[in-house]
Order: sequence, then C-alpha cells, then structure tokens
Amino acid sequence: MDKQHIQSRIYAQRRFFANGKPKNITFRIAALKKLKTMIIQNETMIMDALWQDLHKSQFESYAAEIRLALKEIDFHLRHLREWAKTVRRPTPLVLFPSRSRVMQQPYGVVLIMAPWNYPFNLLMTPLVAAISAGNCAILKPSPYTVAMSELFEKMISETFPPEYITVIQGNREINQRLLEQHFDYIFFTGGAQLGKIVAKAAAEHFTPVTLELGGKSPCIVDKDANLQKAARRIVWGKFLNAGQTCIAPDYLFVHRDIKTALLEKIKAEITRQFGNKPYESPDYPRIVNDKAFDRLSGYLQDAHIICGGETRKKERYIAPTVLDKVTTNTHIMQEEIFGPILPVMDFDTLNEVVDFVSNREKPLALYYFTRNMRKAKKLLQQTSAGSGCINDVVIQFANNRIPFGGVGNSGMGSYHGKHSFDTFSRQRSVIISPTWFDIPIKFAPYKQKLKLLRKLF
Repeated sequence: MDKQHIQSRIYAQRRFFANGKPKNITFRIAALKKLKTMIIQNETMIMDALWQDLHKSQFESYAAEIRLALKEIDFHLRHLREWAKTVRRPTPLVLFPSRSRVMQQPYGVVLIMAPWNYPFNLLMTPLVAAISAGNCAILKPSPYTVAMSELFEKMISETFPPEYITVIQGNREINQRLLEQHFDYIFFTGGAQLGKIVAKAAAEHFTPVTLELGGKSPCIVDKDANLQKAARRIVWGKFLNAGQTCIAPDYLFVHRDIKTALLEKIKAEITRQFGNKPYESPDYPRIVNDKAFDRLSGYLQDAHIICGGETRKKERYIAPTVLDKVTTNTHIMQEEIFGPILPVMDFDTLNEVVDFVSNREKPLALYYFTRNMRKAKKLLQQTSAGSGCINDVVIQFANNRIPFGGVGNSGMGSYHGKHSFDTFSRQRSVIISPTWFDIPIKFAPYKQKLKLLRKLF
C-alpha cells in the first residue's frame, strides 16, 4: 500500500468523523454490539487462526484472547452512557455566576498498532475503547501472525465501513508510512525499540500516545512462601503462550534457603502441566518465527540447564526450560527473553533484590511470593513497576477494573475498562456564563479596586 492510499483512508475517516456519527452514543453502542456479534460468529475461525500462527490451544485462545475481549465489550456497554456524560465541577466565587463543566470528547482518527504475541486481544481491546470513546480507527496488525491478521481484516471489512474502522496490513515499510501521517492519537503495543520510533514520529505532529511495551519482569520467591502454590502459578504464567507474554515472569529471584526445594517443585509442575514430552502436549504453543527461535536458542548455548532445553527448529519448538547458575552478566539477563526460558538467581536478603531491580529499567510487572504482607507492602513501596501481583503472576491483566500499563522503559499510559475510555477521550473544560450579571471588579479601570479584591477573594 503506497503513501497516497494510506492518506486517502485517513482523509475518508476524517470526513466521517466530522459528520458526527462516531460521537453519537447510540451509534457507539450499536458498533460495540456489532463487534461482539462479529467475535461470537467467528469464534472457531479465530481459534483456528491462532493455532496456525502460534499453535495455541482452543482453551488458551478463548481464555487469553477471545474471552477478555468479550468481557471488555460487555463492560463498556454497561457503563458507556455514564462515562460519556458531561460532568459538573465546582466554580469559585470569583467566577460567579458562571458554571463549570467537563466534557468527554473523542480525539478523532486514531492509529492502533498491535503485536504478534496476542494478535487478537491486543488489537481488539484498544479497538473497543476507541469505538466506545467515539473515534474512528485505523488498525495495524502484526505481519508475523499472518492467519490472524488476514482473518481480522476480513472480519472488520465485513462489519464496518472503511471510513469508520479499517485494517492496513504490511511490514516495517508500511509502519513507517503510517507513522509519517498525522493521527489524533496513537496506541502502540510492542517492544521498546519500536516504541521509541513511534514516540519520535508522534512528536513530529504533537500526537499523544499510549505505549504498552515490556521489559524484564522479576518474580521473587521469599523463604516463607508457599512453594507448591508458587511453583504451580509461576510455571503457568511463565509458559503461557510459550513465554511470549509481555508480563510473563522474565527471571526468577529465589531465596537461597529454599532454592533447591522450589526448583524441584517447578520441574515437577512442568511435567504435571505439559507431560513428560511437552512437544506432544496440545496445550503448549510454539515460537512465532525462525528469527525469534534462533534468538531464544542462543540463550541455551552457555547456560546450565536443569530442565528442558530441547529444541526443534522445523516446528519452532523450545521446551519449557529452567536455567541455573545465572549471573547478572549473563547474556540472557541483558534483554527481555520473551520465550519459554526461565533463568534463576538467588538472594539472601530482600535488600539485594530491591537494589537489583531498582538499578535497572523499570519493568512492566513485578511478582512477589510471601506469606508476610508487611514485607510485600514494603517491597512495593521500594520498587517501581507498571503492575504486579502478590502470590500470583500475570492475572492483573484480566481485571478490567484496574489500569494496565507500564512506566519508564516499560511504557506510558494505561488502559482496560474505564481507563481505556479515558485513554481514547480527552477532557474538555467549559465555563458557561450567563448574561444577566457581571462582577464589576474584574473590569478595568482597576483604580482603588485592589483592596476590595483582597477583602472579597
């Protein structure tokens, strides 16, 4: 798609937005209902596409992709009218008899760029918010998940006119052409490197952005933790989608006193969840492409593997793997893993962990397993991360009543539920003044009015 074609689509959306339809609450609700119907009617095809691209099971496809999107739509349908209301605000006496209001207004034409790891949910969830807030949207799916991207384009084109919602597919060259255009808002989910490119491009037009990035999210297991529960939950969260999850535990920090016991439980839990041969498990996904497979396989060359380590390049399979004797200088500790490899380090005091985490880029999530809530509270106060859990992992993403987003290198802005509506809306302040009265003191000439001003206000 050339630059002129992209510009024509944006221009068509600007005209459609200008006619006021997307801003109409009834229109928005109808569009959300159409979106929900689209998902339900194509559920089997969505699952098939996710299997083709990532070898995701039907259960994982529904739970982590389809169901979350449906829940988001339902939540917006229940609350949209309330969220969109103009809100009264107090007005200081000095402005009497004026009244103050805050309006919720859409930005206009927004660009939503989605990654490949959850190619349905991470495009659909921000789209729900864009529609709910009254915007038009151009959607850019990942070229790495071909089946899902093609299906998405087909579904959207059959459900909405292109001047309202449209899909543009392509590689980095198309990304560049898109980012050269002037959008009213950009919502990007992906890696930090591309996130910087998006932010720079947006700055050229003073376009506001939300960046949902990633980072090395630590998982800390203290000596008083319930090891059985910790092992089970860590294995589930780490190897969900074969570790290709932005909020997956990136590395494990375990207290030295319970390290051996925890690792034994983790190994047993991998077998319990995926069997003795995870390759044969229908519930274990594959790596997205050869480039990612080669990068991840490289982490295994100089590592001490205590379980897993099996690879099959033709099928892009990497077994659930745990690495021991990892140091801070190990290559795997220098960048986000984004795969089914869990490096393990140990600690003696929690202060060591705080220093390690605080002296690195702020992660998207932080997880801490302990029975001591006082220690948990202190750790949260001493560290900074986009989100996190105590005694669990990953599940914070599934609650649309709390904001999800990063901080620093892991992103900016947040979404989910009401926070998504706020992200794709701007608050417009308006003061309404009647004509029947003016406070004379505010008008010139001001001679001898300063004393009165001080007394009254």
